[in-house]
Amino acid sequence: MSGLLDGIRILDLSRLLPGGFGTGLLADLGAEVIKIEQPGVGDYMRWMEPRIGDESAASWVTDRGKRSIGVDLKSPRGVEVVRRLARTADALVESFRPGVVDRLGVGYEALREENPRLVYCSISGYGQDGPLRRDPGHDLNYIGRAGILSVTGAHDGLPAIPGVQVADLGGGALLALVGLLAALVRAGRTGEGEYVDVSMTDGAFALLSVHLGEYFATGLVPERERMLLNGRYPGYNVYACADGKHLTVGALEPQFFEALCEAVGRPDLVSTHLDPEAVPVWRALFLTRSRDEWLELCKGREACVGPVNDFAEANDDLQLRHRRMVVELQHPTAGAVRQVGPQIKLREHPAEIGGPPPRLGEGTRVFLREAGYTDAEIEDLLAHGVVSESP
Repeated sequence: MSGLLDGIRILDLSRLLPGGFGTGLLADLGAEVIKIEQPGVGDYMRWMEPRIGDESAASWVTDRGKRSIGVDLKSPRGVEVVRRLARTADALVESFRPGVVDRLGVGYEALREENPRLVYCSISGYGQDGPLRRDPGHDLNYIGRAGILSVTGAHDGLPAIPGVQVADLGGGALLALVGLLAALVRAGRTGEGEYVDVSMTDGAFALLSVHLGEYFATGLVPERERMLLNGRYPGYNVYACADGKHLTVGALEPQFFEALCEAVGRPDLVSTHLDPEAVPVWRALFLTRSRDEWLELCKGREACVGPVNDFAEANDDLQLRHRRMVVELQHPTAGAVRQVGPQIKLREHPAEIGGPPPRLGEGTRVFLREAGYTDAEIEDLLAHGVVSESP
């Protein structure tokens, strides 16, 4: 069965998580993703520990199902390789600091000369313009500047660092895919390419839209544990249980909160739904039983209660398993390997993992031949270190 994006070719010049995660999703959906890497070094994700077989576990997340070509972008002949590859590509994704690809000769304006239909997507920390455009940064810097950290954590403590890269993945990778796919649709209709400029800080700021709407309306600056959705009220909170494990309660609507009160045997607490002073009462209540005892009491009721799973528990969660969010792949040297399954479920053209991460440069000869290079020219490029291939 063919993938939804069969026939779409993506050039991936990105490094590390945001671009790699996004193009990895495109590969799961059937796109041909060609990873363009520095000869002999490759993407830094390749060298992270621990390892699965010969590959980094991190590389399994970002590069599964892709192909690789090693190209020295600092060489004029290497730049020519990328320009030729761009002629048959539908889209390109890069994550260098603003201005770098233009200096190298593989920026949007240069490549649209080769292919006017090309959709060119740049993912950066602060965007392609503005006073901070060339500043270095990481996820924590972006979510701090955007305001996410100011509403995360306990009111009387430090802002809490989220356990997942919110700006990298939500504000960067996923929003980049929205822009890239929208531009591909238009390119298919008109034959015209587009430049997609994604700032991870912009994206993180946009993820606060609900809270920002409240701020715009009232002028009140939100605080940690003082908002509807960050721990102010009993009906939307996280509670410790007698066994040291935790529960989530998301009973925002009155009918769900009433079901919760009935389930825990405290119908007298229905009136505390939006009473911040009652949070300690609920905290004391949930400390009287284990997490799983509370889950059993709430089972079958519309109480909006769930577990705070650790990674082992999430891996074995019945719902996640049913949705095939944990799958096993056969690796040529490591045997059966567990991986996160495709996140986007499609009925007619199901997404699937196309295989393990590629060896650095394993597709070099194939792609150079497709780009019109002769065997003699390929040997010369290899001999001069302009391109590399896997051993």
